[in-house]
Amino acid sequence: MKLLLVEDDQHLGALIKQDLVKSGFAVDLAIEGEQGEFMGSTENYDIIVLDLGLPKLSGLDVLKAWRKNGLDTPVVVLTARDNWYDRVDGFEAGADDYLGKPFHIEELLARLNAVIKRSKGHSPTKIEAYGLCLDESNKTVRQEDIVHNLTPIEFMLLRLFLLNPDKLFTKSRLLESLYELDSDPDSNVLEVYISRLRQKIGKDRIITRRNQGYLFKGDA
Repeated sequence: MKLLLVEDDQHLGALIKQDLVKSGFAVDLAIEGEQGEFMGSTENYDIIVLDLGLPKLSGLDVLKAWRKNGLDTPVVVLTARDNWYDRVDGFEAGADDYLGKPFHIEELLARLNAVIKRSKGHSPTKIEAYGLCLDESNKTVRQEDIVHNLTPIEFMLLRLFLLNPDKLFTKSRLLESLYELDSDPDSNVLEVYISRLRQKIGKDRIITRRNQGYLFKGDA
């Protein structure tokens, strides 16, 4: 899953990014409002974490601009403000959830996963679809009575496929979902992990479209 974090406190932002990466997200970090608004509008993200107190352009104005321009990516708002009307303003501007500072990273992760699954119509603890059950708590996938352990990248790929069955992903889009913008993964790494996933869930579940990309067959 590719995530945009917009947080002007660079120390806090780096800590949050580190924890999110450990939990399976590919994270891009923006440190002010105009940069965050631009990145959110021009890059493909699965979810956005947005601080309200940003320089140059407030988080609320960033969110309003995204929604006005038709961006429907789920957004979790972070803020140190305790006023109830600030929360109302955030939700009315198009926020999907709201988390006050200070917070525990476990709560942020729980809210992110809940928002992602709500947006895709799945339960907040497991993704069960097409004969597969992906358990986020222990990073396993169950198919009938067989349970496979997944590496972090295998888990990230399979979660993306299960949330988007029958959707064609280009190779570059999949790599973006696994790595940050400033990363330079080996050109063959995606094929390696696709091959490993096929060994675990069946070679016919992930289809290669030559010169186009990959898709997960939801009706297999």
